[in-house]
Amino acid sequence: MNLNDLELPDGLVLPSIEELKASIDRERYAQDPAAWVKEKLDEHPWSKQIEIMESVRDNRLTAVRSAHSTGKSFISARIAAWFLDTNPLGDAFVVTSAPTNPQVRAILWREIGRAHAKGNLRGRTNQTEWHMTMPAGNEEIVAFGRKPADIDMEGFQGIHARRVLVIFDEATGIASLLWNAADSLVSNEYSRWLVIGNPDDPACEFAKANEPGSGWNVIKISAFDTPAFTGEQVPQNVLDNLISPVWVEEKKRRWGESNPLYISKILAEFPSVAEDTLIPMDWIRAAQERELPQTEPKRMGVDVGAGGNKTTTAVRKGDHVRITRESGDPDTMATTGQIAKDIKLQGVEVCHIDEVGIGRGVVDRAKELKLPVRGVNVGKVASDPEQYLNLRAEGYWQLRERFEIGNIDIDPNDEDLAAQLGGLKFKVTSNGKIQMESKVALKS
Repeated sequence: MNLNDLELPDGLVLPSIEELKASIDRERYAQDPAAWVKEKLDEHPWSKQIEIMESVRDNRLTAVRSAHSTGKSFISARIAAWFLDTNPLGDAFVVTSAPTNPQVRAILWREIGRAHAKGNLRGRTNQTEWHMTMPAGNEEIVAFGRKPADIDMEGFQGIHARRVLVIFDEATGIASLLWNAADSLVSNEYSRWLVIGNPDDPACEFAKANEPGSGWNVIKISAFDTPAFTGEQVPQNVLDNLISPVWVEEKKRRWGESNPLYISKILAEFPSVAEDTLIPMDWIRAAQERELPQTEPKRMGVDVGAGGNKTTTAVRKGDHVRITRESGDPDTMATTGQIAKDIKLQGVEVCHIDEVGIGRGVVDRAKELKLPVRGVNVGKVASDPEQYLNLRAEGYWQLRERFEIGNIDIDPNDEDLAAQLGGLKFKVTSNGKIQMESKVALKS
């Protein structure tokens, strides 16, 4: 007998073979997210990524603290796409957030768009939203990505679907208020919440989720868990996009194994907040995520390198600070010439140069050229000698205060700077003055 020969009650329509097959596949893929990624997208998730997918399948709450460059946003995007593709139309909704717009649009939602296109999935996506046509013919939004400041809490809490998936990418930088709002979205047994990121700040909500007994299924991915270190067989294109032994060794030499950024980005552990830490890592991350205007005053600072160290130039425009140049050229005359060019290029009013050691010659030559420079010797007496041991301690403490009150904006991509700032230590002398740890002590 052929299905078409059956006499059906009025209004009843049998599904087509293609629809039946799609339904069977959807049920199979709902139980096997790794197969969905491999077969629908022709991609190869590695073992820890599969562990994350299976955790989201099996657990309401999944917290993943991860080293740098382990494919966090890649797998988060695949989980979002899998969730929407394997649930009935109108039954599922995905909410994503990250600390900044670039992290939402250029990272996670870029990957969601790629997954949508590669799998030829239902609906349409843009930079921050996914829309699908419902069985009744109307189009509805089924997923969106927003940074915390753009989310209306009332509207956020008003999302209703049988199955809700919330994804916090770079979860360390998301404030408590949004965690509380998200919690109300995943109140039933069918909903899921994935929080994932580098463990930078031991005092944040993400750190609490990673604690024993938190109720979250916790997954840790250190650099040494990735295929380049374990020998797990993966395609070369997968290996090329993951953290490498060369990078790890480089950061070990440059940062040191006790540096908070090494502990976070290599070991995937939350660094402790020591009493002698000058600038806590959460203040540094906040400064990286902050966007302040480039205004007056315009200042430049140069630390002239010696003994193999690079000459480093920083420019401050109002509260916006960037490292603009690093050079290994030991020629002081060439350094002076470059400073002259940078002063003109950046339009700065004055350039401060460390005049201790080799910098003295650069300062003298710059003054001969009538450049607007001032020599700085941080070993001299502070302007407030009752509180600070020397000018170096006073300057660094004023820098700390900028981070504390939030009036500094630094490069979000400069991890070496973040590591240097996070590694700064201070102590109080026997007569109550603030003193900075020496560079030698910091490297030991």
